[in-house]
Amino acid sequence: MNKAQLIDAIAAEANLTKADAKRALDAFISTTTGALKKGDRVALVGFGSFSVTERGARTGRNPQTGAEIKIAAKKVVKFKAGSELADAVK
Repeated sequence: MNKAQLIDAIAAEANLTKADAKRALDAFISTTTGALKKGDRVALVGFGSFSVTERGARTGRNPQTGAEIKIAAKKVVKFKAGSELADAVK
């Protein structure tokens, strides 16, 4: 499902116009991104939680040449599904 399809589904499910659904989705994305940039955790009970973790520097290999390369440390976004979502997908 892409963003346009998600907007259509939200509009149909919540009985909103597509424009309202797009604004709501954009607001959710913007707010979640801002919270994660600050290092906060975003938890939606029953759905899951988004958090930021630190991935340490490590050594990898170039698959074409086999040469070792250094991979820098960085922050990554992590999602952990909630129990209701996990049960629904089973």
